[in-house]
Amino acid sequence: MRETQLLKGVLDGCVLQIIAKEDIYGYELVQRLKAAGFTNIVAGTVYPLLQKLEKKEMITSCMKPSPDGPPRKYFQITVKGEEYLADFWDEWHDLVHKVSQLEAKKKDGRDY
Repeated sequence: MRETQLLKGVLDGCVLQIIAKEDIYGYELVQRLKAAGFTNIVAGTVYPLLQKLEKKEMITSCMKPSPDGPPRKYFQITVKGEEYLADFWDEWHDLVHKVSQLEAKKKDGRDY
């Protein structure tokens, strides 16, 4: 299975987790995702996701001056985004637990 298929359901949460730590602009967010091991992530995936999260009011944005050129659009998490993120992590841990149980049963030769 390709990583991109697995990422579809979790990228929102990963992006929100990074934004929750600090205000961040798009290019920097892409670099953080890559540094976290998501090496196949490209701006063409992240920017539409940021627009979607902003439309759903999970993040907001504002322009801030840049020392290297034109102002940058920085993103901040909202209360709605924080609530979504908390639910995301609850659901993620539940899913990991279930998948781990299936894997353990497979290794032990037990029935599901």
